[in-house]
Amino acid sequence: MHFQSLIKAVLPVVFAFSAAAPALAAPPAEQLLTPKNHTLVLIDHQPQMAFATRSIDIAELRNNVTGLAKAAKTFKVPTILTTVAAKSFSGPIFPELQAVFPEQLPIDRTTMNTWEDQRVVDAVHKNGHKKVVMAALWTEVCLVQPVLSAIDQGYQVYIVTDASGGVSKEAHDMAVLRMVQAGARPVTWMQYMLELQRDWARGETYAPVTKIAAEHGGGYGLGIIYAKDMFNAKEGQK
Repeated sequence: MHFQSLIKAVLPVVFAFSAAAPALAAPPAEQLLTPKNHTLVLIDHQPQMAFATRSIDIAELRNNVTGLAKAAKTFKVPTILTTVAAKSFSGPIFPELQAVFPEQLPIDRTTMNTWEDQRVVDAVHKNGHKKVVMAALWTEVCLVQPVLSAIDQGYQVYIVTDASGGVSKEAHDMAVLRMVQAGARPVTWMQYMLELQRDWARGETYAPVTKIAAEHGGGYGLGIIYAKDMFNAKEGQK
């Protein structure tokens, strides 16, 4: 066979294999959260703060922040609990939140701005992560102040909007807008958990993540329960 004839015969085969070859996966975005690139700070989830919260139903707030805390614990994310005037005014941290970290004593402050308490800043700095995720009561005071402060010091800050609340919807919304304008990245607690899981083939966290979703994920969690009971279905199966 002449060389030119051989090339004509081989090229279609080469092109066919090239077309069938899977594309290389793109690297994940740098701004995505992973279990090892951030610290979670939960601020002032206490009765006195919850009593005046109006931007979100309190039962929903308690559900969301508990789901958030359980997700962080599942993925071994360094988590800081902090309260303000726990014994003299605001009361203890939500019991269901404390139950997720039973051995951890919240850092109790006098400052409205968590970032003005050196113990909190030192704890964040000790973890060595430049990404910080925060949720707080109230959004317009105890969240916006540390978020703006941390951004000013070079941290990439994420705010969990549905695990935070303000004294009115407008107060919450305007605080979120102010933080976003300053560079904060808004997320929700379920988004946070699924961003950490990222791949259902990660078997070591599959069961706890779906358990948290079943307990705290509303309709999505109910769907997980239904699919498992009716069809023994599992996320990640092809």
